[in-house]
Amino acid sequence: MFYRPADGHGLRHSPFSAIVSPRPIAWISTRGAQGDNLAPYSFFNAVGYTPPKVMFSGDPRDTVANVRATGVFAVNIVEEAAWRLMNETSARFPHGTDEFQAVGVPKAECNEIDCPRVDGAPATLECRVIQILDLPVDDHLVVGEVVGIHLRDDCLVDGRFDVTRYRPAARLGYHDYTFVREVVELRRPKDPA
Repeated sequence: MFYRPADGHGLRHSPFSAIVSPRPIAWISTRGAQGDNLAPYSFFNAVGYTPPKVMFSGDPRDTVANVRATGVFAVNIVEEAAWRLMNETSARFPHGTDEFQAVGVPKAECNEIDCPRVDGAPATLECRVIQILDLPVDDHLVVGEVVGIHLRDDCLVDGRFDVTRYRPAARLGYHDYTFVREVVELRRPKDPA
């Protein structure tokens, strides 16, 4: 099968998000004039190492408005134990709703930025906005520099951040998710002489 996205695919559901998978989930927390906000974004990833940078993309709900106004956001990593709560925060709450309170997610303050974070998340990345790119059809790409990192102590094993300790949730497409339960190591080949 071949299709042009502009022409449609003829399937019951679009395969695009299932093709680009698994995708990590950024549980983005922000603070704005209307209060605190928490929403998941599965169009998310790391985009640079030195300094560390991340990006997320999505529609202009409260998250993007808050990021524009404040210049900061936090990425909370979603573990298997919290994925149902994360999903509940994706509901279309009325503007200004504090999803932390509405859904019962524990909240803490960030260290380097004026922003809430998910208390007890396996990791949280405190970010300052580098750029917001307005994309067609009311989508926005937000790129941020990571200026602070919280790591939950039980996820540190022998000097490494061990994902098997919390099993990160990832989006597969449609209504499907997966969790990292198995890790295999594969070292890069040595440079040819």
